[in-house]
Amino acid sequence: MQTTISARHCEITDELRERALAVVDRLGNVAPRPMETTVVFDTEGSQQTVELRLHLAAGEVLVAKGEAEDHRTALDRAEDKLKRQLEKAAGRPRRTRSPQAEQL
Repeated sequence: MQTTISARHCEITDELRERALAVVDRLGNVAPRPMETTVVFDTEGSQQTVELRLHLAAGEVLVAKGEAEDHRTALDRAEDKLKRQLEKAAGRPRRTRSPQAEQL
C-alpha cells in the first residue's frame, strides 16, 4: 500500500511522521484491500487538523478528519473515525450480480 504524508501551513516531526505510518499500518490491517493512503497535517489558527484518506481497491474512498489542540490527538481522532467507517462498510451487503443478469 502506498502512503503519502504531507503538511500544510506547519512542520511535522519525524516522530509524528512515524506515528502516522503506524496508524496507516493498523488501518491497512482492518481495511479490505487498501490501495493508497494519504495523511494531511494542517494548522488553522490554533486548531490542528489531520485528514486521513483511504483508497480501497473497489474504488471507494473513505475520508476522516480529526481536530484537536495538537496533531497527535487529531491523528488519533481521525483514526477512530476511519475505523468506524470501515466497520460500518464491513456490515453493508456487497453488490453482487443477480442470477437474472447472468442469464442474459
